[in-house]
Amino acid sequence: MSKSTGCCQGFLHYVFDYETPKTLIIPSIRVGFVFRFTQFLVLLYVVGYVCVVQKAYQERDSVISTVTTKVKGFAFTNISDMQPRFWDVVDYNIPPQGDDSFFVLTNMVMTPGQTQSRCAELPSPSTTCVDDCDCVEGYNDPRGNGTPQSQIHLHTPALQSITSCTMTILLPQVYGQDCVKTIPPLSRPVRFSPGVPWKSTPTYPSEANCAVSLPDRRALLAEAENFTVLIKNSITYPKFNLHKRNILSHINSTYLKTCEFNRKTHPDCPIFRLKHIVSEAGEDFQDMAVKGGVLGILIDWSCDLDWWARKCYPKYTFRRLDNKHPVNNVAPGYNFRFAKYYRTAEGEEVRTLIKAYGIRFDVIVFGTAGKFGIVPTIVNLGAALSFLSLIPMVADWFMLTCMKKRDLYSRQKSTYLVEESEAES
Repeated sequence: MSKSTGCCQGFLHYVFDYETPKTLIIPSIRVGFVFRFTQFLVLLYVVGYVCVVQKAYQERDSVISTVTTKVKGFAFTNISDMQPRFWDVVDYNIPPQGDDSFFVLTNMVMTPGQTQSRCAELPSPSTTCVDDCDCVEGYNDPRGNGTPQSQIHLHTPALQSITSCTMTILLPQVYGQDCVKTIPPLSRPVRFSPGVPWKSTPTYPSEANCAVSLPDRRALLAEAENFTVLIKNSITYPKFNLHKRNILSHINSTYLKTCEFNRKTHPDCPIFRLKHIVSEAGEDFQDMAVKGGVLGILIDWSCDLDWWARKCYPKYTFRRLDNKHPVNNVAPGYNFRFAKYYRTAEGEEVRTLIKAYGIRFDVIVFGTAGKFGIVPTIVNLGAALSFLSLIPMVADWFMLTCMKKRDLYSRQKSTYLVEESEAES
């Protein structure tokens, strides 16, 4: 037989020889244990994790949600810096409606009687000038206090070298917790010359009774901890045509007038006391109310819609969202400014500037719904069968690698069948 003929027959055998599984019974406890234990692990993964934990046989949909809130509560303040005052929701809930959030005022700095004025800017390295040309009319410095005019202003005749631009400004102004109604003389001589860096900072005496209700160790509206909020949350899962509310079917108007959320006694009540929200987030309301902060009200709508479970109820958790770092505590809390305008008897427009400190509550709704589906069931059943088909390969590897009689097992496992005609020739 020529070499080419032998190669051709070898190729034909390689392509057309048929291999069939052969049942070989191995009377070995070790091999049997490896086989059954591997089966157990695969079944535990498929049944326990895939089916029970992940519920991979279900179709999934994400929640679509809308939230409205209504805050209620009253407070009364009587401090030396301002007249006795009664506060209701219009005063401390700013703005009345937010985008899935609401703000409650707890502290403030109030500067009454601000009017449009023209005076010199407080001198600093960025505001001092030498000539009228240095004052660009209309230039807007975000860190300044007004809009400069095209002329300079001498602060005192004795200090001719210290000049700054004339500003259109609202007076009185608040700098930190000090208030300045006019630009007073410097408390000590500080000279400035062009090209010479600023060596020291001028100091100004603050004027009393200019800004009131300054943040202190205790918040102005400490009673805000007893305010309550009604959270109305409607959700839908469009894939399953499911619509739900956090005001459940067994809740009526009579119940809402008396209930308050409590995990043990009233876990379904949608009315929350602010003190309890802050407390469950691990914070103290009175400490947080001084400088403000941001809290999250998390509503979890994870639903199991299978007919044997049918669970779809809101679960509430609370946590602080803004960074509260004990060391790097720069610009802590949450605050913003707004103003209330009015006119005097003389027709002059006057405003009251309010720097508001408070707690912003963000209502965050999330969740997924699952329901039995034939397509994911078939897909995951096929994946489970493919895992089971790998088990004999693991047992074979153990038998042919780790057993003492691996050579015997190897000879018996693979047998090449020779037909009788070929054997006789």
